[in-house]
Amino acid sequence: MQLAKSGAQTAGTLRVMIKAFLMRTITTLMTSPKLRQSARQTRAMVRQLKGARPVVHYFHEAADPYSHLTAQALEQFAARYDVDLSCHLVPAPIEAAAPEREKLAGWGVRDAALLASVNGLDFPTTASLPSDEMTDLANRALTAALERGTFLADAVKIGAALWSNDSTALSGLPLATDEASMAQQTKGQALRLSLGHYLGATFQFEGEWYWGIDRLHFLESRLSQQGLDRIGGAPLYPAHEIALGPVPKAKGKTAKPQPVLHAFISFRSPYSYICLPRAKALADHYGAELRLRFIMPMVMRGLPVPRAKQYYITMDTKREAERVGLRYGTMVDPVGLGVERGLAVLHHAITEGHGYDFALSFTQGAFADGIDATTAAGLAQMAKRAGVSDATVKAALADESWRTMAEANREEMFAGGLWGVPSFRVNDAEPRWGQDRLWAIEQDLIAAL
Repeated sequence: MQLAKSGAQTAGTLRVMIKAFLMRTITTLMTSPKLRQSARQTRAMVRQLKGARPVVHYFHEAADPYSHLTAQALEQFAARYDVDLSCHLVPAPIEAAAPEREKLAGWGVRDAALLASVNGLDFPTTASLPSDEMTDLANRALTAALERGTFLADAVKIGAALWSNDSTALSGLPLATDEASMAQQTKGQALRLSLGHYLGATFQFEGEWYWGIDRLHFLESRLSQQGLDRIGGAPLYPAHEIALGPVPKAKGKTAKPQPVLHAFISFRSPYSYICLPRAKALADHYGAELRLRFIMPMVMRGLPVPRAKQYYITMDTKREAERVGLRYGTMVDPVGLGVERGLAVLHHAITEGHGYDFALSFTQGAFADGIDATTAAGLAQMAKRAGVSDATVKAALADESWRTMAEANREEMFAGGLWGVPSFRVNDAEPRWGQDRLWAIEQDLIAAL
């Protein structure tokens, strides 16, 4: 009986080791820069051998604020790069790909106004989500523009009328039938699905995806490397990043209290990993308290994450990690037991002053070092290099209070109108979503000082 039990434990341990080994191997290969470059060269060679033109596909969703911003870049993009730009209409993503749809939509409107202000684009600061009737009108106008071959010129004015809630302007434009509009969206949705994505405002070029204004510079860089840039020079819309500039001095005799930088993170989010060093740099530079607000991952809260979304997040995080100089790509998914044990330790590490060090050690371990957090040895390794003692780990694993804290953090994040991580807030200012909005958080810190 004892031998059978011991044999089962050994077999279970072996399965865990094999699974971790396979995950490390597959993710390292999948995110390899050499493999990416080889794939790019192969696709370009096949295209050239066929004598075909390079084609960039763009997918536009009428009621998506990011699509309206991106549409404003299309004419410049098409003029600058020696590619054929093929535009498609798509409907809203399915619920599984965009959970908490109302929060996402509401945030998108506010975020689009912020993006427009720093990129020299137009988006009404008073915009609200368009009605179904207005969206239908916009899709009919966009369909007519596609049929006439005037999409690049017309998409911007159609979007401007939609987001200004100007039904008169929309109704006055050439309109296709409802049937033609639905057919265009169905066709665009099928193509987007076959190519492996789920959102609007997206570009696809020979196997890789780029979402909106925020990621357009990656596509521009790739086209330039392939000799397809007619002009050269800086990208149309470069990435925005933190500056760590001069720290403002408080005016008057009464000093303001130390600002608090709230960082809502998840231990299964690769974006949480790559934001942590910059969030810490911001807090240190501006004299803020970095307060880690951990929550359970979406998939562990019963929200599905489609395979296409997982793949895109993995590959997009790789590009962003390279941009900010972080190692990334050798992964062992900590979902389930690994996340739960990690959050238990983080909860105790925060009270001992090792919260940031452990959060970075855990996420770096899971997404860059290929450490299996579901095992005792893996968790111990992550804790040790963060200065967290064995005694603290033992006490943390016997304490379930982290669950209450994680749920309280989630409720607070939702109350701010956000739903996912990483998200940030300075004091009681408006929260921001995404590791690519840390430059906005920097502005909030400066304002708080």
